Formats: sequence, structure tokens, C-alpha cells
Amino acid sequence: MAKKLYLVKEGEISLKGLNRGSFEKRLKNNIKDKLRPYHSTSQRQKGRIFLFVDEDCPDERIERALSTTFGVVGWAEAVMCEKDPDVIKARARALLEKMDLSGVKSFKVMAKREDKSFPVHSYDLTCALAEVVNTVAPGLRVDLRNPDLILHVEIRNQAFIYTSDSAGPRGLPTGSAGRGLLLLSGGIDSPVAAYEMAKRGLKLDCLYFHAYPYTSDEALEKVKTLAKTIAPYLNGTRLFVVPFTEGQLNIKARAFEDATTLMFRASMMQLASRVAGCQDMQCIVTGEALSQVASQTLAAMSFTDSMADLLVLRPLVGLDKEEIISKAKKIGTYETSILPYEDCCVIFSPKHPITNPDRKAMREHYQSLGMDEYITKALSETKIYSYNANGEETGVWDFTPPSDQA
Repeated sequence: MAKKLYLVKEGEISLKGLNRGSFEKRLKNNIKDKLRPYHSTSQRQKGRIFLFVDEDCPDERIERALSTTFGVVGWAEAVMCEKDPDVIKARARALLEKMDLSGVKSFKVMAKREDKSFPVHSYDLTCALAEVVNTVAPGLRVDLRNPDLILHVEIRNQAFIYTSDSAGPRGLPTGSAGRGLLLLSGGIDSPVAAYEMAKRGLKLDCLYFHAYPYTSDEALEKVKTLAKTIAPYLNGTRLFVVPFTEGQLNIKARAFEDATTLMFRASMMQLASRVAGCQDMQCIVTGEALSQVASQTLAAMSFTDSMADLLVLRPLVGLDKEEIISKAKKIGTYETSILPYEDCCVIFSPKHPITNPDRKAMREHYQSLGMDEYITKALSETKIYSYNANGEETGVWDFTPPSDQA
């Protein structure tokens, strides 16, 4: 079967020294996961991955895969030909003749000669290809700073020709920096936190606390939609749905009123630590930002961190709300996040929450609530929803904690 060729540009990966091979392998596998069931192969050459995909794979599928895969700096569909100047000019002309140039007013040519044995120097090749452009579209002017069209040619083991490339999400391949557990709510922040940590190579699963009937089935569907939306960036994910109504009612009944949110967040950290601990995860990720709400002051976060057995990462800690909203719109989660189905944190919040808790006193108060039995019961009733690298739900099953946690 004929193949489409895409030139994929690497960035930070190329600086990884002796570990570069493992990062590149992860990147190639992540791309391949998103293109199944279509057959794809890839080859690497100095800062580039050349991706070959079955001709019948839709362009939109390939473009979606590359635009959501961390580690990709840029990409473009390319043509490959032998390293002969006349052949290169002919293939460049054929490529340009197939394009719609009606809105193009300016261009430039960029020639890169990785193979220094190629007899034509980059400048001479640039001039020759500029003549080709003028032949196909004689009205175009040269603009070296901000052209509408860039014609690229790279001379490597073969000649590769492509036009203006698309920007990728950059970062490191998801899964190259360990595994973590995201506390996913129905709000704006936590999906953005997932995006930011996946961009640094962290493989994430998600955990959601559901307090039915105080939180509706629509709230759960909202969170499942968010999990589907971020799954391509996470290269697939699992959503642990924890039924925690009884635990929250216990907190509501027994905790100091102004401390109920802190007690709930402490129980979240304790439960998340147990899930992460039996799933070979090294950290917990939250969408908290410093001083955004009462439970996100330094003193409050210090207390809740003390209830976790793992490192707690907060990638949004220094951002304001407008910055977070902008990122949520960029990754496509904002419109879902603002649907009017509140999560359990909002419903059980006190009117006047404590903002400067004493860590030792709060830990003693939490211990008096007897949360272990509620956490154990919630874990035994937890369900897992699985989403593949394209955001498609692939299964639902019961979570079975290890016997020493049950």
C-alpha cells in the first residue's frame, strides 16, 4: 500500500544525550498508538522523525495525532525523492501546482544540506527553487521575514520537500518522566494541570470523587467528557470514579464547620495516596493555584500535603485565573468545565472556611473523624473508565484494591 510521508521535528529531545534514544522511542510509540488501526512506521535522522502512514489513513487523523503528541515541535506532509537537482525541482514544482495559492502573496525558500557531499550548496539550491516558485506563481514576491508560504528542502539520505509546517505542542513525550494520579474535578483548573504535567513527560491517570445524589449524574458525565478530551494529550488515561457520599456526610456531621473543606481535601489526599501507591505512581497532581480559594493558601496546602504519602505537584500554582482559562480554551476543555453541574467540593463548602489553619491541630482534628473505614469502603466501590490515546472509551470495570488496603 502507498504511504503518506510526514516530517516530524524534534526539540528538547535532541538535548537528552545518552538518554535520547529512550525519549525518541517513546515519542514514536506515542504517535503510533494514535494512528491505530492504520499501519505506520517511522525512521529517525538527526532532529527529525520521518513518519510513513497508510495512504487510506485520513489526513485529519494524522494531523490530530501529531498536534496532541508532546515531543513534537512541528510537522508537515512531505515528498521524498532522490538527491538530483533536476528531480528536486520537478518534485517541488509538482507539489506547488497541487496547492491552492490564491491567498498567497509572498514566499521564501529554505534549503538545508545535512549531507555535505551533495554538490549544490544551500544558497544555489535556494535560488533554483525560488525560480520554480516564480514559474508556478509569477505574482509572488520574496519576503524573508514574514512570508505567506515557505518552501523547504532538506538534503539527507534522500531529498525531502515540504511547505510551511504546523506547530506541535512541544515538551517531552508523555510517559518519559514517570506516572502520577490527577485529582480531576469538573472545574477549569485540573484538566489544564493534566496538560501541563503531560507536557513534561508525566503519564497520568485521573481520580474523581462522586457524591451522588448531592452531585448529579450529569456532573459525572461532565468529568468523563473532560477525561475523554484530555486523553489524547495523556496518550490514553484511566478515570477512577470514587463514590464518597458517606465519607463527606461524616465530615459534614463531625468536623468543625469552618474546616470541612480542609477535612475533605485531606481525605482526598489520603485516598489518592492509596490508589497511587498500588498503581506504581510516584506523585499526585492537583489544579490548585496559590490563594485562588480558601483551601489553597500556603497553610492550607501545607496541611493537605501532610496527608499524602507521595509528592504533590501543582503545575498551576503561580498562574492567575485568566491564564488558566486561556489554556483551557486552547486544549478544548473550557466549554465542558463551565457546564452548570457542580462537584462535591462546591456543594459541601462552608460559608466561612478557615484560611490559616494550624497544621498540627488540623491533623489531630482529622484523625478524630475516623475516615479510614469510609475510605476503605469507597475504594471497594470504585469504578475505572478507560480511554485510549484518541479519547475513545474502551472499557469499564471495578477497581480491586490490594488485600492489605481492602
